[in-house]
Amino acid sequence: MKKLLLFFAISLIYSGTAMAQQTFDRNLVLKQMQLANGYFMDKWPDTGKTIITNKERPSNIWTRGVYYEGLMALHEIYPKEAYYNYAYSWSEFHKWGFNSGNTTRNADNYCAAQTYIDLYNLEPDAKKLKNTKANINMLLNTPQLNDWSWIDAIQMGMPVFAKMGVLEKDNRYFEKMYEMYMFSRNKHGDHGLYNPKDGLWWRDADFDPPYKEPNGEDCYWSRGNGWVIAALAKVLTIIPQNAPHREQYVKDLKAMSEALVKVQRTDGFWNVSLHDPTNFGEKETSGTALFIYGMAYGINSGILKKETYLPVIQKAWNAMTKESLHDNGFLGYLQSTGKEPKDGQPLSYDKIPDFEDYGLGCFLLAGSEIYKMK
Repeated sequence: MKKLLLFFAISLIYSGTAMAQQTFDRNLVLKQMQLANGYFMDKWPDTGKTIITNKERPSNIWTRGVYYEGLMALHEIYPKEAYYNYAYSWSEFHKWGFNSGNTTRNADNYCAAQTYIDLYNLEPDAKKLKNTKANINMLLNTPQLNDWSWIDAIQMGMPVFAKMGVLEKDNRYFEKMYEMYMFSRNKHGDHGLYNPKDGLWWRDADFDPPYKEPNGEDCYWSRGNGWVIAALAKVLTIIPQNAPHREQYVKDLKAMSEALVKVQRTDGFWNVSLHDPTNFGEKETSGTALFIYGMAYGINSGILKKETYLPVIQKAWNAMTKESLHDNGFLGYLQSTGKEPKDGQPLSYDKIPDFEDYGLGCFLLAGSEIYKMK
């Protein structure tokens, strides 16, 4: 009898452990991604149509570039021809080029190259990379390191260098990427845009000390930090295991993840202001999605402990899909473009942001990494 009771006790413990280690319903996650993406594709059937908000802009600006980055992540896990054709049509319309000309130091402009390279890798054709190679080689062969003076640019630009380094089998791209990243990290502003004490980043030099939030804390903008952790995750998925400086990116991703866990809201989201919940303290979708993406990659790669970070991700994804994702695929609680907590406020379930594309891109990145979980 004692042996039988012991057997049942062990079985219950094993069963509970197995249940605790279950991650997500992958089919449901895919459906949620398809729902959100379908809403956008239906709303924007013409990939070349200009975007009109306070002014008219071409459809290859950074907001749309981030969307296509997410779409290609969805295509990777669920290679549907309609997704490929949508991305290809967009790229063809813009002649595989960039906003504001094909020689630019602004990472927002060459963000589109992430998708161009992905499409090239699926079906090589020299025309797809003509402008990308010319522009990135210009950056590679000029001495400036200070281009990424705002942390959003790290996500727009770093993965392009990483992809080019792999494509060309040339470590010079990895070295330049590292030098530019470390300049932003340690030299922009007074002492760099990264605060190792808190494990978080100031958006740009305007927000490093003595700038303070209303509660006296440093200003750490949610989406800005989201761009950085997403860039680290994306780069680590691209570069080889023996690529130079990989350990720096791993170290920073771990530090950011540890810092972010401490400030997650009880409902699973993150506030727009990470250290001041009184400064427009509303749930926000884009930063939350990017944090999910970075941490989910951390688990999948073995960088982060699953038992610590899986509950954080589950709580955040469940919050987004229940409280942000509408039945028609629209995403609510999405902060409009800007650079700090006050921009695009107030947020709500039904409010349409000035651009809907980048938030969806963040959502698709998060979902794609969750889908890969074992």
